[in-house]
Amino acid sequence: MTDQAVATIDTAPLPQVSSTFLQIAVLAVLAATGTLATNILLPSLPQMAASLHVSTAAVTSSITVFLAVFAIGQLAVGPISDRYGRRWPVLTGFAVFCAGSIWCGLATDLPGLLIGRVIQAAGACSTSVLSRAIARDLFSGAALGRAMALIMIAMAAAPGFSPLLGGALDHYFGWRSEFVFVGVFAAVGAIAFGAVLGETHRSTRIPLNPLAITKNYFGLVADRRFLVPAATVSLIMGGLFAMFSAAPRILIEGLHFTPIQLGLFFAGTVMIVFAAGMLATRIAPRFGLDRSIQGGLLAAATGSVAMLLVSLFNPTFLPFLAAMCVFLLGMGIVNPLGTAQALSPFGEKAGAASALVGFWQMMSAAVAVWLTATVSHDAMFALGIVLTVASLLALGLYTMRAKTG
Repeated sequence: MTDQAVATIDTAPLPQVSSTFLQIAVLAVLAATGTLATNILLPSLPQMAASLHVSTAAVTSSITVFLAVFAIGQLAVGPISDRYGRRWPVLTGFAVFCAGSIWCGLATDLPGLLIGRVIQAAGACSTSVLSRAIARDLFSGAALGRAMALIMIAMAAAPGFSPLLGGALDHYFGWRSEFVFVGVFAAVGAIAFGAVLGETHRSTRIPLNPLAITKNYFGLVADRRFLVPAATVSLIMGGLFAMFSAAPRILIEGLHFTPIQLGLFFAGTVMIVFAAGMLATRIAPRFGLDRSIQGGLLAAATGSVAMLLVSLFNPTFLPFLAAMCVFLLGMGIVNPLGTAQALSPFGEKAGAASALVGFWQMMSAAVAVWLTATVSHDAMFALGIVLTVASLLALGLYTMRAKTG
């Protein structure tokens, strides 16, 4: 999408405010389900490790496994929804997620927990990937960019405040109660989806043919309009999940925070994501998508390098917080604008395009979480390395695209 196109269609109004608000709220629930299922557990990782008689690093594998299955499942869900519609894949995903939450809540060892997380992820991948596809069904152009930013702002409340909720649930009822909560959340989400949205896919239905699906995916990968923004967003999102997974080790084990304090920390950082999302909706029409995304990438890279330097020379809380806030500011700009840029040209293939975006994001997240847990025993140093590599790769990739586009 060109900068001129952004400026031209920015004047197109969104649908009626009340209905749009409800639609975006439900889409936020769909998009947040998977992240909520991970973030609510963050303050409890040390307690879960003690209960299951494993190390905190080992129980972090429950995040890596979840993200890997979450990523792979989206490749199947996207084409299925392009053929059969959005309604039943979403409702089935919620049901499978609830079943996985029950399994996790009853787990007595790490293998049992991992099986439950696989089931959870198999359900969550459907709701997450289709939140983007449904947004593409409902909106287009600059309206899609604004809608994606608003969805990101809304969904940031759930994963941002969920560690605080998780810390409280862990303190009063134990870590298993967190799985009860996410199961109930999914059930409410399913009811809201059926009442507010239902079926939204009314364009040409693409046949569910393995060769056609493979051709679709290869066609998207070969299209620079999709490839560069999707890969850029995926690298930045990998860094975000690395930060999520490393924070309990840094703050609870390293800086002696309590689970409640860790939750308050995450809740505070939500305001950065809110501000970044609002900023993205303002700067994109004025400066264009390319320049806005480049600015966000520069901020993310600056925060990442600062994180690495902090880990080496002054590994205390306030410098860590400052570096992380700069990274989050950049991430909050890049994520909605890059996603909208990747999806906008592909209306009839919105499910497949959204699935491939989600696959890359979650695989990047799984790799980043694994690297953060393994490259160094110093969690802050490991996080600094992963963030720096991911953000500099993203900045370099997008800058090359801008120069050659």
